[in-house]
Amino acid sequence: MSNGPDLYRHRGTRAIQRMVEFAPSTGGLALWVRHQDLPDDVNPGPVATDGTTLYYGAGFERLPIAAQVGLVAHEVLHIALRHPQRFLDLQARLGDVELELFNICADAIVNSSLSHLTWLQLPASAVLLDELLLSTLGLDQAVEKSLLEWDVERLYRAIDDRQAPGKGRRQAPRARRRSGIGERQPGADGLQSPEAVEDATQAQPREDGPKAARVRALGAETQVDLFPRGDSQRHPELEAEQAREWSERILRAHAGDGAHSMLRALIADLPKIRTPWEQIMRTQLARGLAVRPNLSWSRPSRSYIANQGRAGPGRRMPWEPGISSAKTVPRLVVIVDVSGSVDDRLLERFAGEIEAITRRLEADLVLVIGDRRVQRVAHFEPGRSDLRHIEFVGGGGTDFTPLLEEADRHGPDIGVVLTDLEGPARFRPLWPVIWAVPESDTTPVQPFGRKLILT
Repeated sequence: MSNGPDLYRHRGTRAIQRMVEFAPSTGGLALWVRHQDLPDDVNPGPVATDGTTLYYGAGFERLPIAAQVGLVAHEVLHIALRHPQRFLDLQARLGDVELELFNICADAIVNSSLSHLTWLQLPASAVLLDELLLSTLGLDQAVEKSLLEWDVERLYRAIDDRQAPGKGRRQAPRARRRSGIGERQPGADGLQSPEAVEDATQAQPREDGPKAARVRALGAETQVDLFPRGDSQRHPELEAEQAREWSERILRAHAGDGAHSMLRALIADLPKIRTPWEQIMRTQLARGLAVRPNLSWSRPSRSYIANQGRAGPGRRMPWEPGISSAKTVPRLVVIVDVSGSVDDRLLERFAGEIEAITRRLEADLVLVIGDRRVQRVAHFEPGRSDLRHIEFVGGGGTDFTPLLEEADRHGPDIGVVLTDLEGPARFRPLWPVIWAVPESDTTPVQPFGRKLILT
């Protein structure tokens, strides 16, 4: 776009104007979104999104205005509900999430939220939530009730019955959903092909079960429109804040429009607000490793010296000890239970957080590795820990007692135990303990201290 009067105009301008005219508050959600026209040789369909920006293809302008409004409203709700970011979050949790099936589930929720409006037009092939539930899960319920009960994560988990290769029959990916998408890699247009997203974590695709096959057939004529960007997971605190902001915007906008709202109901699919485990761990360790000044009984405090030890004529002040100038180096102990298993990416993030925290707080680190017995003890200077190359050997069983006793001998200020929580702990130290547990092992209860779920 060039400078001048058309600086803020794009292919979706007329559609947004119509949205704001009919639903000023919820239609105004489009004003919080970035918009970008794509060159003619990039064809993701009429309009698509990566979670922050709406990308308009050349074919968008050839559509009737009502169809344009329907598409823009659809994509704006994808962004407001954080669907691309939630795909990446679910992928990080489950490891294998197929973008095509997730996209159909997200489309069903968004389309059903908009289907009551007469001033926009959804595509004839639009998948609706009540239809998907009936054809896939056999649930016959009103769309309003469905929107109040189902979020995209729950819906995806319910329909994803894909099996390991050889146990079922997988339909070939639809050519229409793939056409023109994989021709451009991330670049100026900001889009990434669904193949690239899926291939990054899915070396051998699983075969569709009956539910996944029906969902795929139901959305056979729809166009893929979600292009998640992997870099959105690099800053979990920022993502949590953006989810909070969008949830508040949706609630205010829905209340402002009332019966004219683009949202049929306050749907269950509102963005989930969850404080990242990294932020919680930083806060807890910062408190535990904070340097506390030591009292010195060999020298008086500054106030005692300034008043020359007197509170007035003939009245002496009680002795007030001063502060020792010697700096005590805080010490963190990390206990790693190698009898379980930790995903390499999760271990990478955990190790990076520990290194950053010890560097920032100038804290020594003691690393204790073991299962039923202590296998290794290592000391590291601030910010120089080596946790990324730890090898986990599952099935050996764990006893936290010798590990905690060994850690206690080093006099830590606070400790973190990376474990699956399977094992006894007959020794309880006086220092605070944080049990860092992968999300797949959240059922056991920690014997004491605080449990932190690593997602």
